[in-house]
Amino acid sequence: MTAAAVRDPAITARLLRRAVIASTAVAASLILVKTVAYIATDSVSLLSSLIDSLLDLAASLVNMLAVRHALTPADDEHRFGHGKAEPLAGLAQAGFIAGSAVLLFVEAARRLAAPEPVTNTGVGVAVMVFSILASLALVTYQRHVVRRTGSVAIGADSLHYQSDLLLNGAVIVSLLASRWLTLPWLDPLFGIAIGAFILWSALQIVRLSTTQLMDRELPDAEREQIRAIALAHPDVRDVHDLKTRAAGPQAFVQIHIELDGDMTLRRAHAIADAVEAAIRHEFPHAEVIIHQDPAGLERHGLG
Repeated sequence: MTAAAVRDPAITARLLRRAVIASTAVAASLILVKTVAYIATDSVSLLSSLIDSLLDLAASLVNMLAVRHALTPADDEHRFGHGKAEPLAGLAQAGFIAGSAVLLFVEAARRLAAPEPVTNTGVGVAVMVFSILASLALVTYQRHVVRRTGSVAIGADSLHYQSDLLLNGAVIVSLLASRWLTLPWLDPLFGIAIGAFILWSALQIVRLSTTQLMDRELPDAEREQIRAIALAHPDVRDVHDLKTRAAGPQAFVQIHIELDGDMTLRRAHAIADAVEAAIRHEFPHAEVIIHQDPAGLERHGLG
């Protein structure tokens, strides 16, 4: 979750649902046109793009289920909510993407052993230009959603479609090179290069997902903002033991505030409520837990 991802929960839910619907629709459309183009061209590099779109559709469907689950309110069995469904979906996406890279390597190796000429390159180029435009529109919208929601699942999907932009561009280069240079082995070589790039994007998605699954702290800027909010209350002498983590669209914040040791419990409780409200105003999706300590006590903590 980022500082820019301050938002209303209802708006977040609506943006996430729209993003997964858009991703699914784009993937289905690209599968249709790329299938026609592959049949017409018999190009390995275009096959790589088709396989990638098939995996895009599978990943989008997984995202749809994950986002729906992540937005489910906390219940008796999941008191911290269901936000980790999103990074789990990211890992599933990485598995899909890595699998597509392996399939592509196998087909490219077969074509290298027995090169075949690429035909009807004009159809292939036209389809890939359409794919680039559709992917660019989707990525632009996904980036908007990620800025507003901090969603890991949509972020992983966006990263994949960003790699698709380069992939589709490489396919165009491969088709044109195969046509102009009459070198049939160029097409499978491009396929292998594209497969390596797809595998790299899978590793990036794994990194993003494991960050949340391992309960990594929120960015330093957000932690400093939380400290500043707590210290802005005139009765808070100091803060310590700030612990944060994110799970999908939700953040969790635990912090100790130091107060005058002689004040009443009722007053300390009121101050903690005020600090909590101030933090939640800036981080609406955060669950905040505040512990009150007398100022000046020796303490041992992580930050």
